[in-house]
Amino acid sequence: MPLVSMNELLPKAKANKYAVGQFNMNNLEFAQAIVDAAEELKSPFIYGVSEGALKYMGIEFTVALAEAAAKKSGLPIALHLDHGSSFEVAMKCIRAGFSSVMFDGSHHSFEENIRLTKEVVKAARAMGVSVEGELGTIGGVEDDISVDEENASLAKPEEAIRFYEETGVDCLAIAVGTAHGMYAGEPNIRFDIIQKVSSAIPVPVVLHGGSGVPDEMIRQAIAAGVGKINVNTENQVACTDAIREALNKDAKIYDPRKYLTPARKAMVEVVKSKIQLFGSSNQA
Repeated sequence: MPLVSMNELLPKAKANKYAVGQFNMNNLEFAQAIVDAAEELKSPFIYGVSEGALKYMGIEFTVALAEAAAKKSGLPIALHLDHGSSFEVAMKCIRAGFSSVMFDGSHHSFEENIRLTKEVVKAARAMGVSVEGELGTIGGVEDDISVDEENASLAKPEEAIRFYEETGVDCLAIAVGTAHGMYAGEPNIRFDIIQKVSSAIPVPVVLHGGSGVPDEMIRQAIAAGVGKINVNTENQVACTDAIREALNKDAKIYDPRKYLTPARKAMVEVVKSKIQLFGSSNQA
């Protein structure tokens, strides 16, 4: 089937109290591992693509990989721009075939974030493309974006509700204490903020920085109203660990398939475990 917008996936997730995973695509092996795991568990999912990954893979290859996965699997799959930095980048992705985009205006003032997000929503909606907005600043490191803990700021529930009402985004990422990358300790997630926002708006809350969050906290976040959870770092670590192990075991390996095959298998296991944890198995 063709790629779908997140509106084909997320309303059902919110209504039935499970979450759809966004798994970032960084190359062919990531694309294959994610769809193989989802096929096995009959789960919908979202391919997330950061601007850094877009530069690395090229927009044409990125769209082609996602379209091939959707056609081969028959699963409902969204291709989503992750942390889009501008209206122009979002439009470029939509024109290329993305079915969903995120506009991250969290580094702007609250009013400017609303104004810019509204522009993206208006243009995307005309094309049948879903939009994710962001409020508050999520800490950690993702691609070229680095936010120190002291500069991370939690979303205020009343602002998040107003942000949704004024922009009409299809899902809303709010800073609630998670961070991009792996955690040194246990995150302090503000489930009360998730609950307040989710109960007041009809669209799901998005949890960024899902890698390394304890399972029980993920379950609590979903119960509080999270309907989309982003995972990237855990797949990157599994991939790199498997490659490192294969090369350390045999220094004579030179065929990339010999070390990328175990890397892909390792990522399949990560994605399967997340799909089961999020409750999206058999929801495709």
